[in-house]
Order: sequence, then C-alpha cells, then structure tokens
Amino acid sequence: MKTSKIIYTGNLSTEAVHLQSGSNITTDAPLDNNGKGQAFSPTDLLATSLGCCMLTVMGIVAQRHSINMDGTQIEITKVMESNPRRVSEIIVEFSFPKNNYSEKDKQLLEHTAHTCPVAKSLSSELKQTVIFNY
Repeated sequence: MKTSKIIYTGNLSTEAVHLQSGSNITTDAPLDNNGKGQAFSPTDLLATSLGCCMLTVMGIVAQRHSINMDGTQIEITKVMESNPRRVSEIIVEFSFPKNNYSEKDKQLLEHTAHTCPVAKSLSSELKQTVIFNY
C-alpha cells in the first residue's frame, strides 16, 4: 500500500497527504535556503521524525513493562552542513517527568531510543546526539 502523496504547491512549498488517514503536512524551504520558513522544511521533518520514532517505540516498550513515561518531551536541534548541503547532526534532548525511574528502566528506554527504526535507517555519517534528562 502506498504511504503518501506529495504535491508541489509552488513557491518552494509542498503538501504531503498521508493516504491511510488523510492527514496533511505542509513543507516550506527554510529561510537560509530561499524559503519563507513558514512550515517544517524537509530536513526539519527528517530530524523531527527521529524524535517521534524514538518516543513511539519507547512508548511501546514502556507499556509492555508498565513504565509511565506520559508527558515525556523532546527538543530537536538540526545541524546543517553546507558542502554538500545536508544534515550533519541531530541532537535529541529528552525531558522525562519526575517518575523515579529505576536504572533498569532507564537502560531499557535508552536502548530502545537508540535502536528505533529511523535511527537505524539514517546514514552512519549523520551524527545522532541523544541526551536523557530524568
């Protein structure tokens, strides 16, 4: 089954439709690359996808092990290189609610984050810096 349909809407913008749900994502080129910066850029989505994937698979494991991580937040920082233009580093900083996680819980969650499908799909040249704040 196809995943999405993407339409170039002009002025360096696209609209992607998730075919199963019908939900939309709009992109715009970033300010530093001729765009208006009015929406996620494609590279913003790449970086954000890493954080979303980490939280999703961690949530699956947390449910399985009765670990409450509701309210966990991530801040993503995308670092660009210019020659060639590419994402060189994604910094993922977790902030967990104060739930007195055991060392075993922390190790399980951290291992899960580092082995999410997006993390494993990205080039080994792209640095992934992951910070866990409990």
